[in-house]
Amino acid sequence: MNSAGDVAPDAFQDALIAARLCAIDPELGGIVLRGGGELRDAVIAELRTGLPTSAPVRRLPSHIDDERLLGGIDLTATLAQGKRVTRAGLFAEADGGIIIVPMAERLSDATVGRITAVMDAGTAATERDGVAARYGARFLTVAFDDGIEPEERAPAALIERVAFWIDLTASRALSLHGGDWALDPPATEALLAIQRFYGGTPAVQAPDEIVSALATTAAALGIDSARAPLFALRAARASARLAGRTTVADEDVLLAARLVLAPRATRLPMAPAEPEADSTPPPPQDSDAGEDENGEQAPLEDLVLAAALASLPKDVLARIAAGTVRRGRPNNVRGAGARQKSGVRGRPMGARAGMPGGGQRLSLIDTLRSAAPWQKLRGTDGRIAVRRDDLRVRRFETRAEALTIFAVDASGSSALARLAEAKGAVELLLAEAYVKRAQVALIAFRGTLAEVLLPPTRSLARARRSLAELPGGGGTPLAAGLNAARELAEAARARGQTPFIVVLTDGRANIAADGGSVRAAAEADAKEAAKAIGTAGIAAAFVDISARPRPEGAALAAAMRARYLPLPRADATTMHAAVSAAQRA
Repeated sequence: MNSAGDVAPDAFQDALIAARLCAIDPELGGIVLRGGGELRDAVIAELRTGLPTSAPVRRLPSHIDDERLLGGIDLTATLAQGKRVTRAGLFAEADGGIIIVPMAERLSDATVGRITAVMDAGTAATERDGVAARYGARFLTVAFDDGIEPEERAPAALIERVAFWIDLTASRALSLHGGDWALDPPATEALLAIQRFYGGTPAVQAPDEIVSALATTAAALGIDSARAPLFALRAARASARLAGRTTVADEDVLLAARLVLAPRATRLPMAPAEPEADSTPPPPQDSDAGEDENGEQAPLEDLVLAAALASLPKDVLARIAAGTVRRGRPNNVRGAGARQKSGVRGRPMGARAGMPGGGQRLSLIDTLRSAAPWQKLRGTDGRIAVRRDDLRVRRFETRAEALTIFAVDASGSSALARLAEAKGAVELLLAEAYVKRAQVALIAFRGTLAEVLLPPTRSLARARRSLAELPGGGGTPLAAGLNAARELAEAARARGQTPFIVVLTDGRANIAADGGSVRAAAEADAKEAAKAIGTAGIAAAFVDISARPRPEGAALAAAMRARYLPLPRADATTMHAAVSAAQRA
């Protein structure tokens, strides 16, 4: 059901329609399908129905290397023939067909860059190991988004280059048989006939007012990419072709707005200015919804915008209004640690020229591939001669272990409530620690000093034992708490971890770093401690838990270069959600 309360077209139906449109116009780029399970196989089958029977279909695994992706030396043939023999990569093999990308949310940035470059150019070029070749590579991309959390999404650069983003997780077809959702003809022969008739030229005409309506709707929905209205125009033309029309009709534009523009919306359109009050009662409205009071048809821009808004689920409108819509995946998904280069383990990042040793491991296959073209010139009599310049070493990328450090204000009458909520947030973070390769630590500051109640750990049982009895009351040695958190973070960084500090306080320091109770000195020491965290470049979040947030908290957060989160009366769940969002940001 959409935001207007009407029964919206099912996402699976939309996916099947999108597949047919892509088959008619491959310049639409492809589809991103989130969730859906077996329904995705039906979408792929529908897409293949509209393509020639000889169209290739290739799967692109997330761990693929450049040699398989772009092409290079055929090692076996080169060694057998004694001369350089090249082979095409996966991109060239998929020319004129489909590339399926499972688990697109796990693709590395390097692989995403290769895919998008080929999608833009339509060719795959390889220049490595003495090989320079260029292959045609025009294909449709079907990316499977299997992310669980809302922030786990396919890369923004990839979804930007395909026309359709469809979420199948809530499809009603998941509980039914696929045959119950089959679309009407045209069948395979009809689709192929349409393609042969139109070819690759934009034979369908689109009046200027339709182009203007799509551009206006994209602007009203906060879509800042020029690709979106262009994709929508192509989708409208493809829809007209599918219906056998030579001119784009209103229903084609409305379909394009629903399938292309609505999923990209980042804001609600601005409400029109209300007319001045008039004492004259309005005349009765007995006209249709698409007509004004004079019986005239509403402007096309209004119809297109209404179609886009009507296709949005209720929660999407709420998230847009709250400003929580994300455009693709963030750089630091789920608070993972920083990326680090490694020569031993991690995600493979290809090979480079270098000498093995000192933590660098020999890449035998890449070394042989580098040496193979020169064997005939080296005159080795059947044996492979490898020289120093041929040696290649492996490269890997790993994620550093993340450490979240809670520095909690345990002073005052509300200390027990604050620590209890901090304990709940720590336990929630610990429950995710194994998945995120993260540790959690807890520092409480009260009286005149700060104490590490929970050293860095991933053990939930140990955390519960340490947090069973929590002290509270006394002054607020904020400077001591910030310094203790910084020292613990710097020690973690020296061990190769990625620290993240979360400070929970009202920002009102009254105990100085030397234990004195002069408020001015305490505030100055707290500001210096906050600046030290910012200067050290340690990521942090400042959670203001005072009943009425005051400027002191925001000023300390600015000195720390931390995200400021005013959360009075926050419970453990709210605190955990806020901290997780701050880490991802």
